[in-house]
Amino acid sequence: MKRSEIRKRPLSDTTIAGLEPEEREYREHDGNGLYLRVNPTGYKTWMLRYKKPNGKWAWKTLGKYPALSAKDARRQALNGIEEKPDSILFRVAAEDWYQHKLDSGRAPSAVRQMRLYLDKDILPEIGDKPLDQVTRQDCVKVQGRLESRGARSIASKVRVWLNQIFSRSIAQGLCELNPASELNTVALPVDEKQYPHLLESELPEFLNALHASPCRTLAMTATWMLLRTASRPGMIRWAKWEDIDWEKELWTIPGERMKTRRDHLVPLPSQTLNDLRRLHERTGRSDYLFPGVGENPVMSDGTINKVIRTIGYKGKLVGHGSRHTASTLLHEHGWPHAHIEAQLAHKEKGVSGVYNKAAYLEDRRRMMQWYADYLDQLAESESVL
Repeated sequence: MKRSEIRKRPLSDTTIAGLEPEEREYREHDGNGLYLRVNPTGYKTWMLRYKKPNGKWAWKTLGKYPALSAKDARRQALNGIEEKPDSILFRVAAEDWYQHKLDSGRAPSAVRQMRLYLDKDILPEIGDKPLDQVTRQDCVKVQGRLESRGARSIASKVRVWLNQIFSRSIAQGLCELNPASELNTVALPVDEKQYPHLLESELPEFLNALHASPCRTLAMTATWMLLRTASRPGMIRWAKWEDIDWEKELWTIPGERMKTRRDHLVPLPSQTLNDLRRLHERTGRSDYLFPGVGENPVMSDGTINKVIRTIGYKGKLVGHGSRHTASTLLHEHGWPHAHIEAQLAHKEKGVSGVYNKAAYLEDRRRMMQWYADYLDQLAESESVL
């Protein structure tokens, strides 16, 4: 059931069970300050909005649905929350920080990751401790929990999040100290590993293997679109038909779906346009170019990499690495650095980085058509041999 179809509240058991996920997390009011939160993966949680002793509004997670039934969640909501200013749990501060990230319009992929590691690593360790009793050693344990399983990159993000949670709490007068402030001094170094990518000499064989792939049409179209536009895999997966301008041969990605939080224009080479016209016959009734299966609104984030693995390039190339391949090849063939960076949606530093979504658009149009044509030439050269 879509939330626009809800006709009455409190929500019925049938409505709760059938509520469909959307691209972004949302909440549906049940009554008496009780809300059902539904994230993009279909995960449902009961949330209570309540007023703190200092007069500010906050959120409290009551429990997961269906483990916590609607009846029990409503009973908890009616009982309310008794909370003293000096006994605010870290969990409350963390949820307030998370809500702030949602309200500020962070990318869906970013808030999904925040939610995942809050629930998986941070809250199980320190969620139920009073905020002002969380120690430096507690924060070190959270960091070590991630590092012990090799997730150093995630550990570096969690350090930032913990710092932000405590900094926000200090600004709100909820605590006085930030025990996460020096975590980086005891952190293990993050490996700066490049995404696997191909060099120009390796492309002919790869491109012919891709042409011969038996993978389904949606997966193949997404993979070719990724290669020919040098886009991020997430941008491809969440692309909507309303974003495609057939006349201008242009794909406009709204800032809310961009890592940089800025609108981005992608000129579409003729090969990609032809692929999309054929794809429209199959998925044109969907909002998305590449709709998912079941409860998933879009294609799985592992689909493109699966195509690459299927043709024998496991460990040699991943979807994101194709951007590095494009950047290297375009630089080696003399295309201007500024045009390449604009196509990759990279933000330049300094005054030159002031953003203009139409920056070098016509130059990039010529560049990316050349690139798509050159990929075809490379494939043909291998075929001749």
